[in-house]
Amino acid sequence: MKYLNYLLCTLVLLFTGTVAFAQKYKTAADTGKLNVEYAKVQNDIADLTVKLDAAKADLPNFQTKAGNAGADAQTAATSSSNDAAKATSGNLQDSKDAKKSADDAYDKAKDSRSANNNVGKQNEKIRKLTDQLKEKRQRLKDLDIMRNAILAQIPTK
Repeated sequence: MKYLNYLLCTLVLLFTGTVAFAQKYKTAADTGKLNVEYAKVQNDIADLTVKLDAAKADLPNFQTKAGNAGADAQTAATSSSNDAAKATSGNLQDSKDAKKSADDAYDKAKDSRSANNNVGKQNEKIRKLTDQLKEKRQRLKDLDIMRNAILAQIPTK
């Protein structure tokens, strides 16, 4: 129990100390640097928003391609199965056709898997861009707080 109390007190002390010294820009002299970073963060937010919108707009295309590739793979697999059934009771040409059909079905299955992987990659890209955008917006809020703290220190005439 004592260990828990020490740990809790230490964490509270570290948290309050970190919050008190976390502000990077503290004086009116830092206003120029703050404004530069503020503009940079705003530009980053604008760029990330454009990238996120483009990624979201591309997602339906990737999903359509994946759906079409899956349907093609299913059709090719069915055709290959039918050709294999013919080849078991047919001649050499039927066997060659079945082999060709099986190779085609295998290629279409690989294409379908690749298309599904592309959908996953696009979803991951959207997730990462969303996380980056959230971080930038939080940084912008932090900069606003710093700006307001500096403005509160400046005496009005």
